[in-house]
Amino acid sequence: MVKTKVEAGICGFITEIEANSKDMQHVSFMVNTNCEKIKKLSEKLNEFDAYNEIKEGFDGELFKIIRQNLKGCCSGCAVPVGLFKSMQVAAMVALPKDISIKIQK
Repeated sequence: MVKTKVEAGICGFITEIEANSKDMQHVSFMVNTNCEKIKKLSEKLNEFDAYNEIKEGFDGELFKIIRQNLKGCCSGCAVPVGLFKSMQVAAMVALPKDISIKIQK
């Protein structure tokens, strides 16, 4: 199991992701969040074939569901990246390493 915490930014929403894979290929998610849009998105997340998702990239099923459900300012949300990276680690095709986005003006 992989646990990921995403602090999305100025919105103040926090999303906790659990990604699980029993066979190191098929990954399912459990998402806990105080963001209503991410909560609705999480209801549409089924099991994903991580190898296919990596092969298809932004054209895969995971990002297709994300594009259909996150519109407007939510298009810049960091949670989709957190989901994808968690899936990679759960399927053991990536090592667990924190990612960071720092914004300055």
